[in-house]
Order: sequence, then C-alpha cells, then structure tokens
Amino acid sequence: MSINFQELRELLGAIAKTDITELTLKSDEFELTVRQETNVVTTKVIPEVVDRSIESASDIERTAGSDTTATKDKDKDKQSWIEITSPMVGTFYRAPAPDEEPYVEVGDRINSGDTVCIIEAMKLMNEIEGEVAGKVVEIAVENGEPVEFGQVLMRIDPS
Repeated sequence: MSINFQELRELLGAIAKTDITELTLKSDEFELTVRQETNVVTTKVIPEVVDRSIESASDIERTAGSDTTATKDKDKDKQSWIEITSPMVGTFYRAPAPDEEPYVEVGDRINSGDTVCIIEAMKLMNEIEGEVAGKVVEIAVENGEPVEFGQVLMRIDPS
C-alpha cells in the first residue's frame, strides 16, 4: 500500500471532521498513527444582537409605543441563553429514528446530560447531549439538514 502526500492530507482532513480518536494504518512500507482529542459539545453564552427592519407604518407605530423596559428584559433573557453547537460535520436528526418522537421540542425542559439530537457522520450516529439544565427556547436546524462544526443546533434558557 502506498499513499502520497495529497491522499494523506485528505485522510487527515476527513478524520478531523469525525469523532474518531485514534487510527493506525500499517503496511510493509510504513506505519501511521493519528490521535486527536475527542470533541465535546461546547456551550457558550452569547450576546443576542437584534437587527430588526421596520417595514411598514404600523410597525413604526408599534415600535414607538412599545415598553422599552419589557424589550430590555427580553433582550437580557436572550443573553443568558446557552448554545448547543455541533461538535462535528454531519447530518442533524431530531429523533432516534424517522418514525419516533423527537428527543426535544421547543418549550421542553432538559437536564444536563440529556440527549437532545443526533449528528450522523460517516454512517455513525452520534448522540449529542445538553451540558446544562433548562428550557429549549430554539431549535436552529431543520431535521435532516447538514451541519458544520460549531454550528448552533439549539438554544437553552438555563433559568
């Protein structure tokens, strides 16, 4: 078995996009061992930036008459939301199987360690767990959509 530099780069790039932690290739000519740290579902507090465009006169009237204290409280709540992000490139699934109920719905309360979705990568089903307890306030990806590493999957209100 021979492998050229370009094939090696492609192999390493493909491995980096998975949750494979160790891989060893051996032949008469060479031996290659690749180890990487396991990806962990990361969460972070995000400041919510509100970018609203006012499209009509009625929107202007509603905006002008809105209670700014209520708006500030709502924005403050959004800032405490925790993001569950994808630890890998793959396909997002809300349920364990097509004919089964989703793991979570908007409004559901979850505990730390609860499975919230699956990311399929290289025909492996990877259960994604929430790292905080709270209420699911947003599911940012549609079932069956491809996702990128670090992409927001859902947001949790820990309060």
